Amino acid sequence: MRVLTLALLLAACGAQPSPYLQGASRTEVSRDGRQYVVFATDKLVEVIRLGYAHRGEHEAIMATMIALIPEVTGCRVVPTSLKGDSGEIHGRLSACP
Repeated sequence: MRVLTLALLLAACGAQPSPYLQGASRTEVSRDGRQYVVFATDKLVEVIRLGYAHRGEHEAIMATMIALIPEVTGCRVVPTSLKGDSGEIHGRLSACP
């Protein structure tokens, strides 16, 4: 019974934005066999990787996450504002159309 309860709780936990991104647009993207969710407002962005990553894959995943930002938002990211890791990264946007 405990296993079933845990499975149901985990299934209900989809990718959610940070509190400061409540109301942001949500875009789901697939790249290189991985799923990502991008939350964006006109000034902020957050990218969340879904699923497990093996040792040695994290650097490439981070590069993919950073590359997704301008592709999905149409904006440039302020490089010095990027914080996070290969599971979740967030930053500020600039030069939006």
